[in-house]
Amino acid sequence: MTKYIFVTGGVVSSVGKGITAASIGRLFKSRDVPLSVIKLDPYLNVDPGTMSPYQHGEVFVTVDGAETDLDLGHYERFIDADLTQSSNVTAGQIFSNIISQERHGDFLGGTIQVVPHVTNAIKSRVREAAEESGADVLVVEVGGTVGDIEGQPFLEAIRQLRHEVGRDDALFIHVTYLPYISPTQELKTKPTQHSVKELRGLGIQPDVIICRSDYDVPEEVKEKISLFCDVERRAVIHLPTVETIYEVPLLLEDSGLGEYIAERLALSGPATDLSSWAKLVDRIKAPKPKLSIALVGKYVALHDAYLSVREALYHAGLYHDLDIDLQWINAEDLEQPGWEDILKTVHGIVVPGGFGSRGIEGMIRAAQYARENKIPYLGLCLGMQVMVIEFARNILGLSDANSTEFAANTDHPVITIMSDQEGVEDKGGTMRLGNYPCRIVPGTITARTYSVEEVDERHRHRFEFNNDYRETMEKAGLLCAGLSPDDRLVEITELVEHPFMAGSQFHAEFRSRPNRPHPLIQGFVGSAKEILREGDQAQFPLIKSPERTMSLEV
Repeated sequence: MTKYIFVTGGVVSSVGKGITAASIGRLFKSRDVPLSVIKLDPYLNVDPGTMSPYQHGEVFVTVDGAETDLDLGHYERFIDADLTQSSNVTAGQIFSNIISQERHGDFLGGTIQVVPHVTNAIKSRVREAAEESGADVLVVEVGGTVGDIEGQPFLEAIRQLRHEVGRDDALFIHVTYLPYISPTQELKTKPTQHSVKELRGLGIQPDVIICRSDYDVPEEVKEKISLFCDVERRAVIHLPTVETIYEVPLLLEDSGLGEYIAERLALSGPATDLSSWAKLVDRIKAPKPKLSIALVGKYVALHDAYLSVREALYHAGLYHDLDIDLQWINAEDLEQPGWEDILKTVHGIVVPGGFGSRGIEGMIRAAQYARENKIPYLGLCLGMQVMVIEFARNILGLSDANSTEFAANTDHPVITIMSDQEGVEDKGGTMRLGNYPCRIVPGTITARTYSVEEVDERHRHRFEFNNDYRETMEKAGLLCAGLSPDDRLVEITELVEHPFMAGSQFHAEFRSRPNRPHPLIQGFVGSAKEILREGDQAQFPLIKSPERTMSLEV
C-alpha cells in the first residue's frame, strides 16, 4: 500500500514548498524507496499553458506532453525521474471533468457538490498517480497557502484521504515562514501559530512543521512552536536560506527529518546514503572560474520564467568546473542604439523560448552578433527560429524573412506554422507537446555532442522550420543537424565554420540533471569556455582542460 506525505504551506506564498517536497523525494530516493511526487494546484486554469510567465513562471513539459507547474522541474531534477501528466492536478482539470460528466448525465440528476464530488475527484487523481507510478511513497504538494479559498477542497480531500488510508500511512508536513522583526531582533512564531490553527480548523493536524527563515532559530523558539502547535519537538525543523537549493536535502537529513518520516510511516530499507549528493553540493559551492553567459529573453524581469534554462546552464557549468555568471538581458534592449555594447563582455549567448513578436528583433540581433563575432550561441525553440530568420536575412539576402507567427504575409516565411496546427483555435494544450524522436545527422557538431544516433526530446511549439528553404540554407552553411525520423521536421540547426552555433526546436533544458547535464547545453558551455577575452587569461588558467565524464551517481 502506498504511503502518503502531504506538504502544505502557510504564512506566505513562495515559502519553498516545492523545493521541500523535491528534497523529501531525494531523501527517500537515496534510501532506495520507490517514490513519486505530485503537485495539486488550486487555480482554476486547466494548466499553466495559457498563463503569462509573469503570472506563473516557467511552464514545464513532461514526457507525455503535459504543460505543468515549474515545481515538476524541481521534482525531476531532485529525484532523477521522468514524471507524467498525472503528477500535476489543477482545480481547472477537476471542475472541467465534473462539469463534463454532469452535462453527459453521469450523475443521474443528482446535485453536484464540492463534498463529496470535487473531493472524491481529487482523491481519485492522487490514488491514480500512486498506482501509475508504483510508488511506495507518494509526496503530495498542495499549492497555494493555507487560508486561500480555492485551496479548501484540496485540503479537505487530503484530510479525507488520510482518514481512508489510516494515520500510519499518511503524514502531514507544514512549511511556514518565521518573520524577523529587526527593531527587537526577534523571530516571530505567531503567524505560524495562526497558520496551524487554520489547518486544524480544517481537520488537519501537522505532524511536522518546517520553519523557513533567513536567521538562526533559537531552541526556545522551536520549543514554543512545538508547544503551541502540538507537534513533537524533534518534528520542528529549521530550514534556512542556503547558497544552493541542492543543499536542502542534506539539511533536512541532518535535522533528522528522514529518520522521523521513516519511523512514523514504518518505512524499511537501507539508511539514507547522500554521500554522492554531498559531493555534488561541495562541487557546486567550491570556488570556480566564472563564465559570463547572456540569456536574451523577453521575460527576464522574472527569472523563474526561465528556471529550467538557468538550472541546465548551472549543471553544464558544474561539469566544466565553472560558475555560470548569467547576464539577464531584455531582448528589447538590443533593439536600441548601442546594443552591441551589451554583449561585448559575454562568452556565450542563449536565446530561450517564448511567444509573440515583442523583443524578436533584439533576439535576431543577438543571433547576428554571435554569428559575426564567432561567439558560441544556443537557441532553444524560439531561439532556434530567430537563428534561422537572421541567417536568411543577412546571409541569403532575404531582408523580409520572418516567421508567420510575427508577419503572416511575409514573402519569405522561413518559419511557418506546422501543418497539424493549421486551423487550431484553442490555445491550451494544442501545441506539439512532449517527447518526440530526433535523428542526429552524422558528421555534425551536434553528432559529436550527443554521441548517439537518435534521441527523444521534449517539445512545446506551433511553428517550425520551413522545408522549402532547407536546401538553400544548407548550401549557404546552415545545416539541419537533427531531423525527425521521417525527415519532415527540422529539430536542430547548426552553423558551419563557427565554434558552436546551434539551435534546437525542442526544449533541451527539460532533460538536464545536476549530475547529468544535457549534451547540447554541455557542449555549448564547453565551447564558450574556450572564448578568451582581454583580461580573462588569469580567470581561466585551465581553459584548455580535456573533456571528462561526470562520475557522480546521485
